[in-house]
Amino acid sequence: MRDGELLLPLKEEWDRELASADPLEFPGYAEALAAAPGESIRTGLVVSQGVRAVLIQSDFDIFGGTMGAVAGEQIVRSFRRAVDLRLPVVAVTRTGGARMQEGMAALIQMPRTVVAADEHARSGLLSAIVYRSPTTGGVYASWASLLDVRAAEPHATLGFAGPRVVRQVTGEALPAWSHTAESAYQAGWVDALIERTDQVAWVDAVLGSADWPLTDADLGRIPSTVPNVLPPSAQVAIRQARSRSRPSGLEWASALCSSWVELKGQDPSIRVGLARILGERVVVVAMDRYADGMGAARTGPAAYRLARRAIGLADRIGLPLLTLVDTPGAEPGPAAERDGIAAEIAATIRAMSRLRMPSVCVCVGEGGSGGAMALGHADRLFMLPSSVFSVISPEGAAAILYRDASRADELAGPLRLTSAELIGLGIADGVLPELAVDRVSFLAQAVVSAIGTAMPGDRDRRIAKATRSFIRADSAGPAEPVARHLAARPS
Repeated sequence: MRDGELLLPLKEEWDRELASADPLEFPGYAEALAAAPGESIRTGLVVSQGVRAVLIQSDFDIFGGTMGAVAGEQIVRSFRRAVDLRLPVVAVTRTGGARMQEGMAALIQMPRTVVAADEHARSGLLSAIVYRSPTTGGVYASWASLLDVRAAEPHATLGFAGPRVVRQVTGEALPAWSHTAESAYQAGWVDALIERTDQVAWVDAVLGSADWPLTDADLGRIPSTVPNVLPPSAQVAIRQARSRSRPSGLEWASALCSSWVELKGQDPSIRVGLARILGERVVVVAMDRYADGMGAARTGPAAYRLARRAIGLADRIGLPLLTLVDTPGAEPGPAAERDGIAAEIAATIRAMSRLRMPSVCVCVGEGGSGGAMALGHADRLFMLPSSVFSVISPEGAAAILYRDASRADELAGPLRLTSAELIGLGIADGVLPELAVDRVSFLAQAVVSAIGTAMPGDRDRRIAKATRSFIRADSAGPAEPVARHLAARPS
């Protein structure tokens, strides 16, 4: 493999002296090793846009890019050197998997490389990978599936078993879509489909040395200017929050973020980006109420699993988190129930509560019940003049209390769901202006300022303080010791 064929030229190459001992004495393997120009892996130090990284790249022309004992050792050493040097890892795979000529000596490299990749991840370091065609077998089913941000070349063959093996094992012909990069992308196993000519630029964006803009938001929903006034009533606020011309979380992300490296999921009602706002790197989780094409997309279990991936990444690599909330609520249907929607919401709140980095939430439209609260448990919670946040929709409340959803307007006021009321209750921190073209710079500065002043744990202190105000000081019985206990806690 010539340097020009590497994703990035090596400034320093590692471990070229390692050679296989032919552990099984497999027929013809020693001769093949002697004729090979090197191993199936090249590793070393690279520099792109001034950022240093460790490169691990496979060479399909040598034993089909397979991983034997030497390749496994090179991969393990590379991850460990990256930990010692505090560097990110960039990988490129084009491989048939574990090397059959080395048998179990090759197969045990799967756990070895997984452990090394995990050590790198737990050290708080970022990793990215580009899957080229084919990427299969024991490489794909080990370390190569564990890196933080994952791209694939369009039309690449991608899967645990290669198509020929699948046909042999199952006796069935594969459908055209199976074992493709596009299928993996649709399922959320691949974050982006990137042509060969754009792969260096994508890697630079992942590493933070270049921008990769968000391009699929409908910027037509962002007005050039908009009045910044509080609605005259809760009913009007609800109508404005739900307006189909109103920018949702994805439009906010596009306006605020100069760079957006997508983390892909199965449910587009939540979108995630490794982003930059005014030069500050941040992980952004944006709800998109237009994902269903109707402006009322509800978040399902897979959406919360993606959100937790983002929260975990922010926590591990030390980036602040911004959540942009806009949803009528979580998906309540039977499929979502079977997929554990309640448990997914609970786990997302827990992930937010464990986050060791500052977090900011902006409710940019409708904060619908627990589905919104999952991303609303942030150190700073901001509303917009026309946004609302409620324990239940007025329609749901009317259906429960009156068995008549048409009486929703009667309950909009009593639910106290407007921005001014939530601030008065101590639940929200403040109001930001509505999004408009002439306010983007101000809003970006406000978000960055909030991130800079937020302290991890402020979320718990704010809602504990609010809860104390909701408990009568003169109440008798069980509530009184509970109130004293809450007041005594420092957080």
